[in-house]
Parts: sequence; C-alpha cells; structure tokens
Amino acid sequence: MANARALDKRRKSIRNIKKITRTMELIATARFKKAMDRATAASDYTRRITGVVSDLARAGLEVSHPLLEAPDKTTEATLLVLTGNRGLCGGYNGNALRMGVKTRTALLADVENLQLEVSGKRGINGFKFRDIEANETFTQFDDQPQYAEVEKIANRYLAAYEAGKLHRLDVTYTKFHTVARQEIVTETLLPLGSIEGADTPVDPSAVAARESGESLYEFVPSAKSILEEVVPTSFRIKLFKCFLDAAVSEQVARMIAMKSATEAANDMIKDLSRTYNRARQSQITGEIMEVIGGVEALEG
Repeated sequence: MANARALDKRRKSIRNIKKITRTMELIATARFKKAMDRATAASDYTRRITGVVSDLARAGLEVSHPLLEAPDKTTEATLLVLTGNRGLCGGYNGNALRMGVKTRTALLADVENLQLEVSGKRGINGFKFRDIEANETFTQFDDQPQYAEVEKIANRYLAAYEAGKLHRLDVTYTKFHTVARQEIVTETLLPLGSIEGADTPVDPSAVAARESGESLYEFVPSAKSILEEVVPTSFRIKLFKCFLDAAVSEQVARMIAMKSATEAANDMIKDLSRTYNRARQSQITGEIMEVIGGVEALEG
C-alpha cells in the first residue's frame, strides 16, 4: 500500500494542474469565439466577392485575368504551411506538419523548383527536425491574424506570379467547418482558375440576364479595370481566410485538448482519493493494533 502522505501530495499536485488546464480551456474558448466571428465575416465577404465575378461569368460577360490562367509549364512553385506558435492543442500541429511534408514530396515530383514557406514556430521546428529548411518563415500570426500582415505576403505572391517567377501556390492548413469538424487540406490558390465555383450561390436575376443576353452590370470606367481590382482582391481574401481558418481550428483543438486534460485530472483525483482513503484506513488500523498490542503487553 502506498504511503498516504505521498498520495495526498500527488493529489494536491494534480489539483493544481487541473486549475491550469481549466484556465487554459476557458482562455481558448474566449479566443475561439473571437476568431470564429472574424472567420465568419471573412467567409461572407469571400463568398460575396466571388459571387460578383461568378455572376459576371453567368451573365455572358467575358471574364479574363492573368491570375485565372495557368501557365503553359509549371516549373516554379511555392508551398505555404500554416501551423501554430504554441503547443498543447492536441494533434493540430502534428497533422498540419504531416500533410505539409506529404504535399512537399508530391510537389517535388512535379515541379523543378519548390519554395517552402512555413508559418508558426511548431511547423518551423518540425521541418528543421526533419532536416528540411524553409525558405521563408513567419511567426507573427497568432489567434488573430491581421489582414495587413497577410496582404503583404499576398502581394509578394501576386508580384511573383505576374512576373513569371511563380507558377503555382499551394497552402496547407486546417480548414474550419464546424466546432466538431476541422479538416487538414492543401488548396491551390494560384492560379485561381475559374472562380465560378459550384458552391457559389446563383443569383436568379443573373441567370435570367444571361439567357436574355443582357447584363445586369454597368462598368465605369470599364469591365477590365474593375476585374483588375476584384480578382487580386479575391486572392488576398482567400489567403486571409486560410490564416483565419487555421487560427480558429487551433483554438478549437486547444479547447478540446484542455477539456480532455481537465477531465483526465478529475478522474485521477478520484482514483487517488480512493487509494488515499484505503491507505489512511490501513494506517489507522495498524496504529490501533499497535496501541492494543502495547496495552496487552503492559497488562501481561
């Protein structure tokens, strides 16, 4: 039987750990709600700006932009992997890292020159551990990525793509669907391809205009100038949405991990309390038997 004092000391230690995990769970919950609000707003904006160009295409207007057209030959590619700066979030960082390594291996077989860029200290260290050196690293993104910071990266990609120095951009990140479902995905953001997606809501008036050969839109000064602004903005927002989804998913993973840790601490405390009570009872019984034995020895 374990020593009662040692069991009590261990129980107190686990109670202290429980307080920490419970606090971290509450913090992650608060951060998750803020991050999800931002991600929801960005989703609505992305859906709407994509819908505008999709309506133009459905209305019979010619939608042409360099970002929508793939190069004849893909030799220059970039892979951006989004991870977190901190741990204690279950398998979030590990899953993103494994998908990033798998995607990198697949891309190396298809392109001549691949640039690896990693966001998050955990991902940077994970690739270093595998003897893979990243060409660019970012550590300034946390639970609330700022659009201005993401825009700088997006503009660099756009400039490289327009100059012919970048032919393809893939992003590996954790896509947020619901609190119960997050998915590790790799999406190709450049070239954009046809941004008229199947999930884009169809405007009935745009469909009617397309069938009648009329356009619902009047461009000032011209359709080309509008598209030159809308299409790059669509790419920037999509990249920003990737960072937001990754931030939300990280907080969800941390919230679930800390909740599980708190519940595990509760179970350990219960088990230790039962063991402590048995040890204490055994100790008290032994002390009583020693007293009785001593009394009998004196009487004898």
